[in-house]
Amino acid sequence: MALDTNIHPDLLRTLVAVVECGGFSQAGERLMKGQSAVSLQIKRLESQLGVTLLDRSPRHVSLTSEGEMILDQARRILALNDELLAKVREPEMSGIVRFGAPEDFATSHLPGVLAQFTRAHPKVALEVTCELTLQLMDRFSAGNLDLALVKREPADRSPGLRVWREPLVWLGADRDAPGDTGGGDTIPLVVSPRPCVYRKRMTDTLDAAGRPWRITYTCGSLAGQLAAVRARLGVTVLPKEMAPTDLTILNSETLGLPALDDTEMALIEAPHLPPAAERLRDHIVRQLEHGA
Repeated sequence: MALDTNIHPDLLRTLVAVVECGGFSQAGERLMKGQSAVSLQIKRLESQLGVTLLDRSPRHVSLTSEGEMILDQARRILALNDELLAKVREPEMSGIVRFGAPEDFATSHLPGVLAQFTRAHPKVALEVTCELTLQLMDRFSAGNLDLALVKREPADRSPGLRVWREPLVWLGADRDAPGDTGGGDTIPLVVSPRPCVYRKRMTDTLDAAGRPWRITYTCGSLAGQLAAVRARLGVTVLPKEMAPTDLTILNSETLGLPALDDTEMALIEAPHLPPAAERLRDHIVRQLEHGA
């Protein structure tokens, strides 16, 4: 009996969807397939490769060691597959995509991702809005955005595909930053106006730890907040990869600051996306999953 020498991209795409979505039913929603069809495709892929890719339990699906290796290769194969199709089929793709993202994430992680997309699809016009997450949610609910990246708590099970997760850190002008503005043990905070996910995370975490705090500086722009921290007006919180090199990531244990849970970014999409928006969605998911 001849062995299969080719792996169908649909099987690899199903594996990636199960991992990214966290389960078979969720993957089925993305792929517009039933849960049983998704399960059957995973079994076909495992049979063809001769290895077990996923450890399954009633409430959880995780990769085996072989699955982790194959997932990385699957993503590379699919990226090449999609790039080839885009060059052949989509040079004339056009339209307007209304996309929203938080300012801090948009300025640090998205420029390269969006530039790559516009080079591949020069006739697609992007309308990018940068605002606080809850303001983006209001725009999205009103039907004014096709796609939006929003901050959320890792335990939040609201609609949206998780595309990014990283630790939050306390930032100050130097290692002794919390005492810069006086006030003894009271922590001076540099924050965004309400509503803001990071502001709430700061105050809730300090309240839970029994640490007194006060708002010393409020600014709607990331640049303004960082300027205030540099001026020693207080401390703030940002994802670790967004921390400027001229500011100090504060040692929570030394300064008695409570540890912070990770931050998570989810991509939400409007129903009935136009083709250009679907292509941007897939591009963002692929690039952020690779750590772009």
